[in-house]
Amino acid sequence: MTDPSTPSAAPSAAEPKPTFDVLPLNAEVRKAIDEMGYSHPTPVQLACYDPVVRGKDVLVQARTGTGKTSAFGLPLVDQVVRKSGGLQVLTLCPTRELALQVAAEVTKLGKHRGIKVAAVYGGAPMGRQIAELEDGAHIVVGTPGRVLDHLRRGTMDPKGVRALVLDEADEMLSMGFEKELSQILERLPAQRQTLLFSATVTIDVNKLVRKMNEPETIMLSGDQVGALDLAHYFYLQRGDKARDLLRVIEVEDPQSAICFCNTKDETERVAKELQKAGYAADYISGDLDQRERERVMNATREGKLRFLVATDVAARGIDISHLTHVINVDFPETAEAYVHRTGRTGRAGRTGTAISLISPKDIGNLYYLRLTYGLKPIERTLPTEQELSTRREADLISRVEQLAAGRAPSLDARSLARRVLAHDDAETLVATLLREVLGSALVSADEAARARRAKNPPPVEAPKTPAPRSAPTPATPSAPTGPVAAAAPAATAGEIAPDTRPQAETRREPRPRRDERPRREPRDVGPVSAEHAALRDRDRDREAGRDRDFRGAHSELTAWSPPDEPDDESPILAGERRRREAEMRPREPEPRPREERPREPREERPREPREERPREPREPREARRERPEDDNRVVTLTEVATIFVNSGRRDRLRPSDLIEVLEKRGAIEPDAIGRVRVRDRNTFLDVRPDVVDRAIAALKGVVVHGRTLNAELARPKDSVEGESADDERPTNPLERR
Repeated sequence: MTDPSTPSAAPSAAEPKPTFDVLPLNAEVRKAIDEMGYSHPTPVQLACYDPVVRGKDVLVQARTGTGKTSAFGLPLVDQVVRKSGGLQVLTLCPTRELALQVAAEVTKLGKHRGIKVAAVYGGAPMGRQIAELEDGAHIVVGTPGRVLDHLRRGTMDPKGVRALVLDEADEMLSMGFEKELSQILERLPAQRQTLLFSATVTIDVNKLVRKMNEPETIMLSGDQVGALDLAHYFYLQRGDKARDLLRVIEVEDPQSAICFCNTKDETERVAKELQKAGYAADYISGDLDQRERERVMNATREGKLRFLVATDVAARGIDISHLTHVINVDFPETAEAYVHRTGRTGRAGRTGTAISLISPKDIGNLYYLRLTYGLKPIERTLPTEQELSTRREADLISRVEQLAAGRAPSLDARSLARRVLAHDDAETLVATLLREVLGSALVSADEAARARRAKNPPPVEAPKTPAPRSAPTPATPSAPTGPVAAAAPAATAGEIAPDTRPQAETRREPRPRRDERPRREPRDVGPVSAEHAALRDRDRDREAGRDRDFRGAHSELTAWSPPDEPDDESPILAGERRRREAEMRPREPEPRPREERPREPREERPREPREERPREPREPREARRERPEDDNRVVTLTEVATIFVNSGRRDRLRPSDLIEVLEKRGAIEPDAIGRVRVRDRNTFLDVRPDVVDRAIAALKGVVVHGRTLNAELARPKDSVEGESADDERPTNPLERR
């Protein structure tokens, strides 16, 4: 197995990067490479050339965007394909877009050698493809379905195929092409060379590997598949998905991004929401015909679209070099799909950012992603109104910068500006000037926001010298100060991100313990007696021991969790209140131990009268249990209706939470609310019968501490559950409903 990370397979970072002179390419292929702008081969291209030229079967695990097309295209065009003869190389791709891209790049590599390349895929006229095949195509690039169709029709002769290339093999299998691949392999010659490229090696991929002839394995990404080179973030979804997406985009402000959805309908809806907000966006899905798909893809590559919304199937094989962000509007259902999605950005040595919107049902997939690939996306909170306001202010500042661009102020104007800034009322003066220049603040902010949203990414050519990939540093939270810088797409202006630095960097260095501090040298360094030195060492050891005891006790305290108690239904705060009241009562002096009392003769010892103190009347046990936790109001209702709520102490629900909801949403006066009994998993609430319908309507659907409440009229057996038989309760006239 070849590992390009070793010095034998690829150069180390300290050595100069090799050029294509290290590969024995003929003059025609080398000329084509120079015309394409390539100067340094990528690790996968270096690792694949020799085994492919020697006719070995090769299994390559590498992420997308690492130069895999040229990795198999260079040796095939240079040494394997002969000018005389018909079809010699068959390349299978999962999607039409990828087939077109591979065919275009292989055509450029072999144009000076006279190599003919034909692309066959569904959705295109069959007659034109048949004509290209009959014209003597040496290399055919296509999708499994259309290639199998040509083989069945007899329009493609597989007898001369010497090499089979399976590009994005894991994607083809995940799309359900296993049956087509098996039928294609049966029609190809047994004596052939097979090159299999895959980002992940799954169980289905291993089935194909077993059909290969002692393949040489080249691992460039391992289990992490290069995804650790990106910055991964996720936001917890709170409301409407499209609205949350717009809030994230407003603050992140990506230069260009592809947004992934799980359904075709969702892609169209998200694209329309982005267009409505003023962004240049469009979508592709399986429902679009090939002409529309090519139109959208061409607009994206030319920089006319800023956001491309697509499904997994439609986006497979998409290669857009200037993408800075991948946004998972719908979180992928598998970890492999996440790897392929995020592989669309951060290509050719550039940095990239992956953002995901997470709903509660996606938490399991997120943890599975962490377990499978070791990816740990950083959690961010959805932008607040204050952060959006900061974004609008940044747009205004950008507009002022644009107005000032190319206008060099005179020295007198600069001097006047300094005097204005030094004025006692400088803020008012500057605000007046801005109002005169920008006009209405609201109108100016809207215009500045529209200008920022309408700014499309320029078409970016692939760099001639790819830089070595390094993991981007997550941005620290800071107020935006200007427009997006094209040279640093991963740290966009206006990005408000949590501080992801280690905790030790953000806090002041802890003061060393007393026993670890360097001792100061005494001013008068004289002889010290042995007794004094022993006392000093004893005090120092005692101080160190006290520090250790404190640290141990503190760690035990912070790690402590309350044990489960059988009487877990009793209110917590009520018991705490009783404990504090007991501690505040005056305590009687404790009697001395028996052996310390002065003993007297039995017949002479006077009998002390027993002191009788009036004992405070105690509440019944059930009354103490049902006391509200933090509701100090005492409201007595003659008739009550009991409401059952599906949230309790485990959900951190408090009586004040329900009372606040009833007063604000239901407009229920406080004297209409009675006793609130918070159980472990549910709560019972007493209200006046005339407001019970309003109370239930106000409580239904409210989210408290992350749980959606549901309320209904309590049944008799529920409302009396856990209460004693002699507990007097007001009658509930609405229970007969």
